[in-house]
Amino acid sequence: MKIRLLLTFLALALLIIACQQTPDRPPRPTPEATMAIGDTAVGETAVPTPTTEPAATATLAPTATPDPFTVGTNGFPWWNDLVFYEIFVRSFYDSDGDGIGDLTGVIEKLDYLNDGDPATTDDLGVTGIWLMPIMVSPSYHGYDVVDYFQVDPDYGTNEDFLRLMDEAHARGIRVIVDLVMNHTSTQHPWFIESKDPASDKRDWYVWEEESPNFRGPWGQSVWHNDPSGSYYYGVFWSGMPDLNYENPDVTFAMFDAARFWLEEMNVDGFRLDAIKHMVEEGQVQENTPGTHDWMEEFYSFYKAVNPDAFTVGEAWTATQQVVDYTGDEVDVAFQFDLALDILNGADAGIASIFSKTQQEVYDSFPPNQYATFITNHDQNRVMSQLDGDEAKARLAASILLTGTGVPFIYYGEEIGMTGVKPDEDIRLPMQWASNGPKVGFTEGTPWRAAAADFPVRSVARQTDDPDSLLSHYRSLIHLRNEHEALRVGAWTLLEANSGRLYTFLRQTENETILVVINFNRNPVLAEDYSLETAAGTLDGAVTAVSLYGSSITGSPEVNGDGSFTGYTPIDVIPPQSTHIIQLLPEE
Repeated sequence: MKIRLLLTFLALALLIIACQQTPDRPPRPTPEATMAIGDTAVGETAVPTPTTEPAATATLAPTATPDPFTVGTNGFPWWNDLVFYEIFVRSFYDSDGDGIGDLTGVIEKLDYLNDGDPATTDDLGVTGIWLMPIMVSPSYHGYDVVDYFQVDPDYGTNEDFLRLMDEAHARGIRVIVDLVMNHTSTQHPWFIESKDPASDKRDWYVWEEESPNFRGPWGQSVWHNDPSGSYYYGVFWSGMPDLNYENPDVTFAMFDAARFWLEEMNVDGFRLDAIKHMVEEGQVQENTPGTHDWMEEFYSFYKAVNPDAFTVGEAWTATQQVVDYTGDEVDVAFQFDLALDILNGADAGIASIFSKTQQEVYDSFPPNQYATFITNHDQNRVMSQLDGDEAKARLAASILLTGTGVPFIYYGEEIGMTGVKPDEDIRLPMQWASNGPKVGFTEGTPWRAAAADFPVRSVARQTDDPDSLLSHYRSLIHLRNEHEALRVGAWTLLEANSGRLYTFLRQTENETILVVINFNRNPVLAEDYSLETAAGTLDGAVTAVSLYGSSITGSPEVNGDGSFTGYTPIDVIPPQSTHIIQLLPEE
C-alpha cells in the first residue's frame, strides 16, 4: 500500500507541475505514467505549526483583507482566527424566485454574515463559510455527486461561484466547500460505465459477483444488487456506491477534482465528508490502516497544490480516533464528543459534564487543532434538542464561542431555528422574516415549507433586540474576533468551588481573559463560590475589566507566586449567564 501511495503521489506531483504550465485542465494521468517513475522518495510538504511563544508584534484583532490566506495570530495557522458558518445553499436565500436558494443569494446575504468592516457590529461577524455540496447531483442534499467539475444548475454556474469567492474574500471571509470523496451517485458516468464487467472502470467501484453478506458498521446493508446480477458496495445507501481507492486511477481522478477547486475555483479548502470510510479492508469498514495511508497521500497532494489550503474532516468517532487523522491527514477534524457534551452540559445544567470532556480534548490534540460545533446538518437542531429553551441555547453558544479550537455554526442556529429529522426538516429555509410562510427566503414557493415557529424566530425579529439570541451570537463572535486569547489562547480550567460554575482562563503572552459561565437555573451568590488558580498563572498584579456580562466588583489579588485565591468578581451571577473578563497587567 505504501509503495502504491508513493508512486501515486509522484505522478500527481508531475500533474501539478503540468497544471501550472497551462490554463486548461489536463487529462487525468494514466497508471503507466506512474509505473515509469520508480521508487524515488518524495519530500514532505511543510505546514504551519503553532508556537507556544506568541510573536511580539501580534495584533489583538484580525483585519479584513482580500487575501484569502494570511499568517494566523501568534504563529498559529490562519484557520485558528476564524469562526465558520455552515450553509446549505438550497435553504439559505433564493435570488431568482424559483424557491431554491442559490449562490447569488449567498452573495446577497454576505453583509449579514460579515460586511468587511471590523468597526461595525450589526453583522454576525463570521470569517469563514462552509458550503454544503454544490456540485451537480440528482438529490436535494448533493452528497451523491454526478460531476465534480460543475456547480449544480439549481445553484447557478461556475462563474457565479467565482463571483462569490471574490465577494467573500473582499470581506475577509474564507470559503471552503464540501468535497465528497468516499462515494459518488449511481448516476455518475464512472459508475454507469463500471456496471459493464468488461469496462476499464469496473474496478473504480467495489463489485462482487456474489454478495459477501456482511453488514455495515451500524448494522446496515452495504451490498446492493445491481440489475446485472452483480453486487456493489455502498456504506451509506444504494444510491451512493463507494469508490475503490485501491485503484490508483480513482485517486488520480479525485485529486484532479480537488486541484480544480483549489486552482481554478479559488476555494480556500474543503470540508471532507466521511473520511473514516475511505478504504475498506474486508469486514473492517472504518478507520483502517489503508484509510489513514490514503488520507496522508491526499494531504501531501493538496498541500503541494497550495500549502495554505485548509481541510476539516468529518470522522464521526471517538476523540482518540479523531486525533489520528489530525495534522498529517487533515488540518483539523470535527470534535463530536465535545459537541455532544456541550448539549448535555447545557441541558442538564451541570458544568462538569462539559468541563471533563473539554479537558480530555484539550490534552489530546495539538493546541487548538480541532473543529468545534454544537450540531450540524445531520443532527436535530440545537433548539429542538434543548426543548426550545433559549437560555440553554445561549449557554451552548457561549461554550462554543469562548472555547478552544475552530468553531463552526450551523446556519439559523444563531436565531434558534428548530428542526428534527427527517433530514429535510433540519435543513429548512433560513427564516429571514416573520411576515409570512415565505420567511423572506424567496419570492416564490419555498422548496420546503419553513419551520412552524417562523412567526417568532427570524432575523428580522431579533436583529434590533439587544437581548435576543442573535445579539448574543453577534456579541460573542465579535469579541472572539477582537481578542486573540479567545481565538488562540491556552485554556486552563479554574477551581470555582461551585458545581454550578464553569470557569476558565484563555491566555496568550499578550492577553489573559477569564470566562465565568453559570450552567444552573439558579443564581450563584458571592458566598457560594470563589475562584482560584495555580502558581505561575499570572505575572504580577492585574486590573479586571468586564467585556461581557454583569458588572464586576473588583480585581483578583495576585500572590507572589502568580496565583490568586478567593476571587469573587461578581456579587450575584445570574442564572444561565456568561461573563467575560479581561485581566490587564497593571503598569
